[in-house]
Amino acid sequence: MNRLFKSALRNDQVCRFRRRAGGIAFTVDFRLLGSGLSLFSGLVLSLICTWSIGPSLAANPLSTETLQVEIERPIHPILIRNDYNTLVKIKIRALQKEVFLHSLKFSLRGTDDLKDIDSLQILSTGDQEQFSATSHFGDAQSPALDVTFRGSFRLRQGDNLFWLSCRLNEKASLDHRIDASCVRIETQKEVVIPRDKKPRFQNRIGVALRRHYDDGIHTYRIPVLATTTRGTLLVACDARRRRSKDLQEDIDIGLLRSVDGGQTWEPQKIIMDMHEFGGLPQEQNGCSDPGIIVDPATGEIFVFAVWTWGKPGTHQWLVGGSDPGFEVGTTSQFMMVRSQDDGKTWTEPVNLTRKLKLEKWILFVPSPQQGTALEDGTLVMPVQGRDEQDRHFSTIMLSSDHGTTWSVRTPYPHNNTECQAARLDNGSIMLNCRNDSSKKFRTIIVTSDLGKTWEPHATSDNTLIEPGCNGSFYRFDWVQEEKTQDLFIFANPHSQAGRTHHTIQVSLDEGNTWPQEYHLLLDEGRGRGYPSVSRIDGQHLGIVYEGSQADLHFERISLDELMAGRRR
Repeated sequence: MNRLFKSALRNDQVCRFRRRAGGIAFTVDFRLLGSGLSLFSGLVLSLICTWSIGPSLAANPLSTETLQVEIERPIHPILIRNDYNTLVKIKIRALQKEVFLHSLKFSLRGTDDLKDIDSLQILSTGDQEQFSATSHFGDAQSPALDVTFRGSFRLRQGDNLFWLSCRLNEKASLDHRIDASCVRIETQKEVVIPRDKKPRFQNRIGVALRRHYDDGIHTYRIPVLATTTRGTLLVACDARRRRSKDLQEDIDIGLLRSVDGGQTWEPQKIIMDMHEFGGLPQEQNGCSDPGIIVDPATGEIFVFAVWTWGKPGTHQWLVGGSDPGFEVGTTSQFMMVRSQDDGKTWTEPVNLTRKLKLEKWILFVPSPQQGTALEDGTLVMPVQGRDEQDRHFSTIMLSSDHGTTWSVRTPYPHNNTECQAARLDNGSIMLNCRNDSSKKFRTIIVTSDLGKTWEPHATSDNTLIEPGCNGSFYRFDWVQEEKTQDLFIFANPHSQAGRTHHTIQVSLDEGNTWPQEYHLLLDEGRGRGYPSVSRIDGQHLGIVYEGSQADLHFERISLDELMAGRRR
């Protein structure tokens, strides 16, 4: 004991002293500050003692005689506007009866700014692995470096699930991160110090751009993101009024604007609504799957969508949902609205079906992504459809007169649908396409003659995995120290089993390789996918997607973070 104290004095460190007497264990942590002091001189500048008394007080990281503890920190964004954001999942398995949880302690010491957090609380879901806001443990707490929740909660024998949840300040910065870890669990019988499997993990901050029943609308889907010539961010999406299903249904096209890089958003506007056209109800006048393009020369914005009239109970991609021809009620219609004031106001819908579709085709519709422009100003918009043999195809349509007229190029009919285009340095166009076959890989095709002919790329059907879902493919010319790096960005649910693991990838060689170090996992949970990426400024990109925490997530990503290969 004397040697222990002398060592503490010499090294100015915390020491731990344990003794057991009469079946009771004592633990003392102490720090003695000073040098050359006699142990018994009576001069002790700092002495910190803590002790716990109980049948067994030696802290075990994961398992004790009465408890088994599992800690999980789910990978997903923490969203502004959400009442509940799960930070830590604690599974406590009580191995005995009559065990009472007395406290849970958490550290937030890796959080960028505690002011981003409005409040914290603990929710209990019994033995259910799915989070729900039903039962609370302890009182809600204000953010601090260390936060302790206290109560007396009788643990059922078996599994008991607890969740640390937070609500963010509405002004929380999208450039910040939240770091929360469980550091202490106390019952009436013992103290457990859990292991942290992700010691440097931080949750990103994002925005719950659209949630169930925002503005009285049941579900929001199919988002597409674009940046105007003034730097305004626009998100067009399906506003599915009655339920979540696809067409045919009561669906309008909504639009949201942000003028501060996605930190705040204006109220939603409906920019395409066919009302009760032809005397049919709204649920037989649905519009869906918006695509968007901004003319960099004029600043004009075009939003396209598919409109189905009649045909209740059908889907445009299935038999009977759309047929050859041009007529409303026979085939799905290709619609367009325009804005010349940075997305503030919009024209009435214009029907382009007869100008674009071949009569023999079963279906011709926009691809729900952002278009691009070539160096000579030609507008390139991704489109999709079903040809006369009912083969699903992807292709592009072009405009060389600022959107006055459009020319549809040759389809690539190999079970491809939703797609997005990017310009290559040699002037060719690469099209990254959803493939609905059993291959579960993206189809990548290239044209060197503006879409007259297409050739499969070396990575086609063998490199970028997918579960069968829309993905986003975007060229970002990143300027650093007067040097430009052409980054190709790809985002999708990075899985072949389902729409989970929503991920951004970066290619430095025009899509030939996608190094693992440039993968950023945003959300490991199950969502509907459908990401869309666009430039915010010279150093940031934005992404909107259907994630696990809201109908539509928005996040702002630093290019420095992506290129540093940083892990969350």
